[in-house]
Amino acid sequence: MLLVRHGATEWSVSGRHTGRTDLPLTALGVEQATAVKPVIEGLLGGATPIVFTSPLQRAKQTAALALPSIEARVDDALMELDYGDYEGLKTSEIFGRHPGWDLFTMGCPGGERPDQFAARCDAFSQTLVREAAGRAVVAFTHGHLSRVLTSRLLGLPSSTAAALFNETASVSVINVHRSRWVLVGWNIRAER
Repeated sequence: MLLVRHGATEWSVSGRHTGRTDLPLTALGVEQATAVKPVIEGLLGGATPIVFTSPLQRAKQTAALALPSIEARVDDALMELDYGDYEGLKTSEIFGRHPGWDLFTMGCPGGERPDQFAARCDAFSQTLVREAAGRAVVAFTHGHLSRVLTSRLLGLPSSTAAALFNETASVSVINVHRSRWVLVGWNIRAER
């Protein structure tokens, strides 16, 4: 399975937490989404994947640009975390309100709790088992959600996501090896 983080948006470039605010890709994001196409194709090695995407336009645009010949299936479980009261804020601004805040263990006031976003990731993994067993999968999603999803697929707590970082338009590779999900590539990007 390939997890692809969407291309750059105005807020991802400025460091603002973008959960449910439905921002389009910037010109840079469009360039990144187009440039990641050969990376994805190379990692797929000729396999025709089942493609899933978050319903948010930044992920859908990235999917359409990176894999234009394959229609992506929208799955709400792939939506970015709900930052609630922290939507649109930078981490430094959040620390000013809540020193010591940790998204992956505390969640967000007015937004999602860790058990809620972990449950969404677990629901998507069940979709994979039901509908994509033995097939290549590409999922277009978001920074924090893909980190939590990776942690959950690997059988780790959601808090493990804090140790992962992925840039815009990066690809992560998670394969099944000996009946277990294993991480085989992280934050892979097109050469610039």
